[in-house]
Amino acid sequence: MNNLKKQSSKKDIKGNTRRAFMTKFSAGALVTACLPYIANGSDKRLLIREFGPNAEPAEIHYKSVTSIAEMIRKKEVSALEVVQAHIDRIDDINYQLNAVVMECFGRALEEAKTADQLMAKGDSYGLLHGVPMTIKDSFMTKGVVSTGGTIGKMNHVPEEDATVVARVREAGGILLGKTNTPEFTLIGGVLGVNSTNNIIYGISKNPYDFNKSTSGSSGGAGAIVASGGASFDVGTDWGGSVRGPSCTNGIAGIKPTSVRLPRTGHIVDYGGLFDSWQQPGPMARYVKDLDLLSPIMAGPDFRDAAVVPMPWPDYKEVDLGKLKVAFFPENGIANTDLATIETVKMAAKWMDEVAMEVKEDCPKDLLVELGTIRRELIIGDGWQWLKRATERAGSKTYGASLRERLAEQGNVISTAEYTKLLEMQDANRSKMLQWFAQYDVIICPATNSAAGDINSGFNESSRYMDNPGESYTKPFNTCGWPGAVVRCGQNKDGLPIGVQVVAQPWREDVALAVASYLELKSGGWKKPPI
Repeated sequence: MNNLKKQSSKKDIKGNTRRAFMTKFSAGALVTACLPYIANGSDKRLLIREFGPNAEPAEIHYKSVTSIAEMIRKKEVSALEVVQAHIDRIDDINYQLNAVVMECFGRALEEAKTADQLMAKGDSYGLLHGVPMTIKDSFMTKGVVSTGGTIGKMNHVPEEDATVVARVREAGGILLGKTNTPEFTLIGGVLGVNSTNNIIYGISKNPYDFNKSTSGSSGGAGAIVASGGASFDVGTDWGGSVRGPSCTNGIAGIKPTSVRLPRTGHIVDYGGLFDSWQQPGPMARYVKDLDLLSPIMAGPDFRDAAVVPMPWPDYKEVDLGKLKVAFFPENGIANTDLATIETVKMAAKWMDEVAMEVKEDCPKDLLVELGTIRRELIIGDGWQWLKRATERAGSKTYGASLRERLAEQGNVISTAEYTKLLEMQDANRSKMLQWFAQYDVIICPATNSAAGDINSGFNESSRYMDNPGESYTKPFNTCGWPGAVVRCGQNKDGLPIGVQVVAQPWREDVALAVASYLELKSGGWKKPPI
């Protein structure tokens, strides 16, 4: 059953068929023959500056955010044509994916017409003028139902946008609809430890195999972006919820440095003990789009009190030849499959062609310690923080995942034990920074395997994490470090495998420079069979 909820009717573009529109653009050729000569030079910045990823497909719904914005700006295509093409794509595929769970197509088409009228006068909203997008349903969106996957908000229509949503809309982005998320963005439970599923809209499916998970919690976002239904989405990442779905759906995503992007208007927003763990981040098919989108959303909004006004560095200025790289294909904690291990090793081999130093090194003991502290902090108050969230949302009926957590009553620890854990967390963060000081970047898995079975069941074989496979992402939320994901391979079944690139605090430019190079070497995102 298709869970797409209609808020307004779709309108046709007279005289323009989708097939004719899709075929009227041709992709350019990439001059790959020059790459070996450039790679042997002393300044590896040319690899990124002169050559992007592989040529983009001809279909407009598969092109990059950057290309779409440029084509509209040059009047090679209208915003109305682009928006309609993406609406058509959603109509074609979403009944199989259940990725977009609330649409606002009618409003999107009207906004596209207005954007075209403005462009005809020689004016523009900004860098994203006319570019269609979807937004994770955990963000509040003005005039569009925003549930956070919880019953208490199933009919909630916000009067204002979340800060990051407002900023991409002010830059000209056009919202097509909301994408599925687990309840309160918390993955886990009897319906699949890494699934995007909730009591309102049901479960989302992976575009590379409908029997496989999208991961979570930005799983709807990952599925629809991978499939060409949206040029980009904005997810959130508390423990891997941008990076995991980016990996399993074969796209690019980034969790920026903590407190770079405001959390205002997210269902689990700023404040509280876990404040610094949560960070919004863009998800797109191409690495270059992450660099375009992130600075639009970054910076203080004078509501989220933690956000820092840090400049956004230019990834094109990073010299790969000066980087010291640490990599680990497995961390000894998660049961990591061979295809993932081999993909990370290949990424390290590619980096060895250009970087100053590439060394296999993993701070396993520190990761175990940090993960144990994190887990004990999450459950240490008997999930009272989560109960308060349900009360704020007005939810009295929960999905299976929340019921499991809220039923746990035996984990409450004393105030003295809790404050000791906080001290231990800060001490561990310091030790992690000291270890990282000898490197510029880390390359490691984003998940322990490609997408798993959609109903794999809840597995807490380790108290390190709710899901040991997320041991590759959650430490970097706790530390606050930026981490990008780019597709670098696939398993024997053709399911995407992403590689995680982690940089030092505030050095998103380094993470994106390395991700862009790996995208160039691997080919990055590939069309799903849907």
